[in-house]
Amino acid sequence: MAVAVVALLTGGALFLSGYSMGRQAASEPGTPVGRDEAFRPFWDTYHAITERYAGGEVDREALVQGAVKGMIESLGDPYSSYLSLTQYRDSLQSIGGQFEGIGAQVSSRAVDGAEGCTPLGLSCRLLIVAPMDGSPAKAADLRAGDLVLAIDGASLDGLTVDEARGRIRGPKGSLVTLTVRRGSQDDLAVRITRDVIQQEEVGSRVLADERVGYVRLNGFSDRSAREIREALAAHVEGGRTRLILDLRGDPGGYVTAARDIASQFIASGVIFWEQDAAGTQTPTDALPGGVATDPAIKVVCLIDGDSASASEIVAGALQDRGRALLVGQRSFGKGTVQQWQELTGEGGAFRLTVARWLTPDKRWIHGIGLEPDVTVAVSSGSGASAADPTADPTLERAVEVLLGEGLVFDRGWHAAA
Repeated sequence: MAVAVVALLTGGALFLSGYSMGRQAASEPGTPVGRDEAFRPFWDTYHAITERYAGGEVDREALVQGAVKGMIESLGDPYSSYLSLTQYRDSLQSIGGQFEGIGAQVSSRAVDGAEGCTPLGLSCRLLIVAPMDGSPAKAADLRAGDLVLAIDGASLDGLTVDEARGRIRGPKGSLVTLTVRRGSQDDLAVRITRDVIQQEEVGSRVLADERVGYVRLNGFSDRSAREIREALAAHVEGGRTRLILDLRGDPGGYVTAARDIASQFIASGVIFWEQDAAGTQTPTDALPGGVATDPAIKVVCLIDGDSASASEIVAGALQDRGRALLVGQRSFGKGTVQQWQELTGEGGAFRLTVARWLTPDKRWIHGIGLEPDVTVAVSSGSGASAADPTADPTLERAVEVLLGEGLVFDRGWHAAA
């Protein structure tokens, strides 16, 4: 559910609701020694097609890509997937927070309302999570909650979210037409002119007569940790000891950025645990030098159902370590780690779930999410984009909490009546 981000660090692991990744080159290409029999059905099929198929030209590259894609899809894991070389390169373009497209976060939604389904089809639709402010999608009146049924008249049946995203993206100035279902209305044809999309990942302002510093994070890219640090430092230097970190709608990103951002509030100790396929648990600790680690600085972290993965790493660390209250709605609940592996030649790459991540207290929140300390019910029309806290009940409640209006905090930052 979100904009794809890809790591450039070899072997680095990342988190992003289905699009978070690390990257490493295949170190043992080819058929492993002693596994010839296991691979015989593949080679028998491959040779039969390449030597005896009479239905037309055989694209050998497409055969191999299809086999890899089939293996990954057989896992039934919505967060493990295959990308062609072109799709992979398009994803790499997003690493700097810039790409060519329409500027809308996308995910998938099943008929029962569950998100993260795959493949797309009648029971699993491509979902517009949110159009970005100032984007072509926003200008074309594409809305959060819209379901995309077709792209340029072509059905999405059988595609992954990554593949559908690749079809929506395209060169600046080109047109794309989305067939959209919005509630009970007749299906709409939304024509959008693509453009260069520059994602704004960090926003900062002051609230409550400059008593509260507010920082919003929209993603965890290679630059977001630095920008968050700068924004927090400005608030601290301005004498503000009440801070709000807004992670609503943030689908995640680099685990390195998540660690850096959590470390701005947590001076030392565990940020999260990673559990590999063998069950071995390895801690990741806070980095020194955070700008808002002073216990006198009180923090509220805002979350909602679209706060996922790296967002949940940060929010879970702040909650378990007693460093912040979580205010809002239950988070998305993505507790797995994916890693990209590039294939040799023109083979593209695949993303594979390789581990689980756990909060400092070793909670696995996958499929469950983080429960906020203070739950705020919101309507579909209220949210983080409101410029005035009075139009945003979650933000309004956070300000009340920080200023001591209605709640008090003990040393562990648990709400008391």
